[in-house]
Amino acid sequence: MRPLLRVDPADAAPIWRQIEEGVRRLVASGQIRPGQGLPSVRDLARDLRVNPATVSKAYQRLTDGGVLEVKRGEGTFVTQAPPAMKKPERRDALREGAARYASLGVTLGAALDEASQELDKAWAQLSGARMGGQP
Repeated sequence: MRPLLRVDPADAAPIWRQIEEGVRRLVASGQIRPGQGLPSVRDLARDLRVNPATVSKAYQRLTDGGVLEVKRGEGTFVTQAPPAMKKPERRDALREGAARYASLGVTLGAALDEASQELDKAWAQLSGARMGGQP
């Protein structure tokens, strides 16, 4: 996972959010499989050259969100199944992500159809990879 996950200190997004979203992308694409272990907080912090508290915050948010699970004495692992969310919670999370994506598109000067096409491509790529297809 280490070479696949990168952070950009120049990015406006907080480092913990970059880590959180990076892990989510890797899980969604199947590059990190259910049951697979992740590097320890200290190891990942060292590799990314960030504060361990930053990695810890990202891991905690992913654990709270049901993406990761901590096995005491063993480490942090991807959960076996996607988190079970009630429809209103899922809708709120999707709305938040959609607002971030729309903000990016608007600030880049993209048209709605262009942004929608890119979303469709990303969805197809991640869905195909998760089902065993080629990303």
